[in-house]
Amino acid sequence: MRSQYPPQRKVPATYMRGGTSKGVFFNLNDLPLEAQQPGPARDQFLLRVIGSPDPYGKHTDGMGGATSSTSKAVILSKSDMADHDVNYLFGQVSIVSPFVDWSGNCGNLTAAVGAFAIENGLVSDPLLSNQESGIVTVRIWQENIQKSIVAHIQVTQGAVQETGDFVLDGVTFPAAEVVVEFIDPADGGGALFPTGNRVDRLITTDFGEIDATFINAGIPTIFVNASDIGYQGTELQSAVNDNPQALAKFERLRAEGAVAMGLIDSVEQAQQRQHTPKIAFVSPAKTYRSSSGADVLEQDIDVLVRALSMGKLHHAMMGTAAVAIGTAAAIPGTLVNLASGGGERQSVTFGHPSGTLKVGAEAQQVEGQWRVTKAIMSRSARVLMEGHVRVPMEGEATE
Repeated sequence: MRSQYPPQRKVPATYMRGGTSKGVFFNLNDLPLEAQQPGPARDQFLLRVIGSPDPYGKHTDGMGGATSSTSKAVILSKSDMADHDVNYLFGQVSIVSPFVDWSGNCGNLTAAVGAFAIENGLVSDPLLSNQESGIVTVRIWQENIQKSIVAHIQVTQGAVQETGDFVLDGVTFPAAEVVVEFIDPADGGGALFPTGNRVDRLITTDFGEIDATFINAGIPTIFVNASDIGYQGTELQSAVNDNPQALAKFERLRAEGAVAMGLIDSVEQAQQRQHTPKIAFVSPAKTYRSSSGADVLEQDIDVLVRALSMGKLHHAMMGTAAVAIGTAAAIPGTLVNLASGGGERQSVTFGHPSGTLKVGAEAQQVEGQWRVTKAIMSRSARVLMEGHVRVPMEGEATE
C-alpha cells in the first residue's frame, strides 16, 4: 500500500512589507493551538513557514527571502495592556539554523503593525467605524522589549491608505507615509548606556583596543568608528558580504561587544543571540554612490552609518538600529554624535547603503543620567499578499 503522509494545514496569514523589511504576519488566534503559546512548537511552526533551516541558504521551500530583512515573522493580538490597542511580538528566523530569536524588535516591520491591526479589527476608532478619512493612532505594545510604540496610519473612508508619494530609500516604489514614535526607547529594563559611559575602550581580537559606544535604544547596538576597523563608511553590501574573513571579524567584534555590554557571559553565547546586539560602524559625512546608483552628497547628510544584521551588512538600515542612531546622535560625546559633528541635536540624517534616512530623538539628562523620551521616524508599509500559508504537518507516514 502506498505510504500516506499527513496533509498540509492552511493557516490565515498576511505577507507584508514594513519599511525595508518583509515578513509573515499572523493574528494570534489564527495560529494552530500548539503555536499560540511560546515554546518549541511555535518556533518549529514559524521555521517551517519561513523555510528554515535551509543549508542551501535560499528559502526555496518557504516564505522567507533568505536575508535578515526577509526572514521574519510577526504575531499580533488584541492588547491586554492598558492604553494600548495591539500586542506585537516579533521573531527573527535564522536562515541556516533551527532557531528563532525573540530577543529584540524589528523597527521596519513596526510600520506594518498598525495597518494589520486595523485590517484585522484590533483597533477601534471613529474614523474607522464612520468610514471617514484622516490619521488613526495605533498604540502598540512591543512584547519583545516591553515598550510602547505609536504608529500614525492614514485612512481613507475608513480603510488603510497604503498608496502615496512618500519615498523611502531602500524601497523601490513610493507609498503612504507612516510616522512611528518609539516611546522611551531604551531597550528592555536596562540603562541607556549599560556601562555608564558614552564611549568605552573595547579590547578586540582582530582590531586591538578601539573606541565603542554601547547603547540600548530601539535595540542593543555597538557603534565603532569605521576608520578603526579599516573601512571608510561608504561601503555597499558586496564590500563586506562577499568577504567571509570580514564577516567572521564582525561577528567576533559583535560577540566581544555583547560581553562588554553585559548581554552575554561569553562570546560563545552570541550564537544563541543572533538578532541582538547589532554592530554598526560610523564615519563623518562623505559623498558616495548608493546601491541604486544615485549619488548621496556630503552636504545632504550628517553622518555615515553601516550596520550588520544576522551576520550580513544590511542593504539599508534596520528600523531599530535607526532608533539607536538617532538616540546616540542626540547625546553629546557618543561616537555617532562626534561623527555627526558633535554638540546637541534633535535629529540626524544619515547615509546608508541604499540612500539616506532622517530620524529624530528627544534626549535629556535626569539626575545625571541620559534619557531619551521619544524617537521618531517615517516609514511606509503595504500588504503584498493575504490569504493562507500552507504548512506541512508533523507526523509519520502510514502504510
